[in-house]
Amino acid sequence: MSAVSPAAVLFDMDGTLVDTEQLWWDAVADVAGRVGYTLGETDAADVVGHAIGHTATYLHTVVAEAPCVHELTDALDAAFMARVEGRIEPLPGVVALLDGLAAAGVPLAIVSASPRRVVDLVRDALGSARFAVTVAAEDVARTKPDPAPYLAAATALGVEPSACVAVEDTIVGITSAEAAGCAVLAVSPAIHPAPGRRVVASLALIEPADLLGDLLIPQV
Repeated sequence: MSAVSPAAVLFDMDGTLVDTEQLWWDAVADVAGRVGYTLGETDAADVVGHAIGHTATYLHTVVAEAPCVHELTDALDAAFMARVEGRIEPLPGVVALLDGLAAAGVPLAIVSASPRRVVDLVRDALGSARFAVTVAAEDVARTKPDPAPYLAAATALGVEPSACVAVEDTIVGITSAEAAGCAVLAVSPAIHPAPGRRVVASLALIEPADLLGDLLIPQV
């Protein structure tokens, strides 16, 4: 087998490109607190990596007298946006990796379960010209962990998902990317390596060359 460079690199956003996961957790904790619920570690599976609608439905389920899902969704959206605006910082290694891949002519995309307004804020903060495609929660009927977001990004770019590398930091996102057929670079020491999946602790440890020829996409 010889290796080939990816046709595109598809980046998750929250916790991968920018440090918004803590902001999302804080927003959910705020809204949960308003309805008398204290968010804890046992809630993480239905908060981290999920779209607003999923978490709103979850809160409606676990809180005895919670408002309707629509009200919770609006409250979560407002709380998250208030925290994101003006606080967008790329994570270590992100800018260098984006620049290196762009210099190599590799198309880049953001594939997120966050709302379009948040995705656009982050895209613009990082430089909208860097990304050929962005996929937000509203762009697909089913978001992560369903493969639809990654399939949509590949379709928009005109490439096969199996020729792409997805960069993710949660098992929800990894499940989505791998179900779509993408190779995965997992940026979290809590994730286990697997066939077609490399794990690193930080994008600061990754050089553009690591995704351009010999690690993630084998060709028979």
